[in-house]
Amino acid sequence: MKTLEDIRKRYKTYEVCKLFNVSRATLFRWEREGLISGPPRDWRNWRIYTGQNIKEITQIIRTKTSPD
Repeated sequence: MKTLEDIRKRYKTYEVCKLFNVSRATLFRWEREGLISGPPRDWRNWRIYTGQNIKEITQIIRTKTSPD
């Protein structure tokens, strides 16, 4: 069965924020802190997140929500 990542390989910032229910500031902070690799940019220099970025964000959220 194909996942959303398999079907679509590129995501805009607002789509990622909506998908994970996080703010743009949080997403950009994770990037600055090196928790997610820097996404490629389009011709306007806007971030275009990849399936790999989605996997990294998923891991961050799992880590933050898992019990100690």
